[in-house]
Amino acid sequence: MILITQKVYKSHSSVEQITLSLSAQERTKSRLNCLADSGEKLLLQLPRGTVLQDGDILTTEEKQIFIKIIAKAEPLVKIKANSQLNLMRAVYHLANRHVPLEITINYIALERDPVLENLLKQMGLELEYLEVPFFPEQGAYHQH
Repeated sequence: MILITQKVYKSHSSVEQITLSLSAQERTKSRLNCLADSGEKLLLQLPRGTVLQDGDILTTEEKQIFIKIIAKAEPLVKIKANSQLNLMRAVYHLANRHVPLEITINYIALERDPVLENLLKQMGLELEYLEVPFFPEQGAYHQH
């Protein structure tokens, strides 16, 4: 098992890298047992509060192995509305339920949930099902 303890703040493109695909939820964990995309067992022990982003580089204490983080594709629902007001209403109802949301000017996205999808359909919103990386808002007061 490879112990990964730190984030690297400069590119190590000349060094061979291992890739690690993680979901949005996994990217918020500072302690995680996982498998690299090539099968190596990894143990992440990063500083508490570390939130990983697509493209981040991690390494061991000895800086001999570098791991590139890839945002894994996840089953999501993309929600569009016929007006920004209706989109804001959807955000309001979902935020009241503490649902992680990816928010853009034209749409919001969330993890698939049949109950929430039904609510959104009843609100007259357009739902599109896709499998892409998820980048939810991290929150203003704390990070997981």
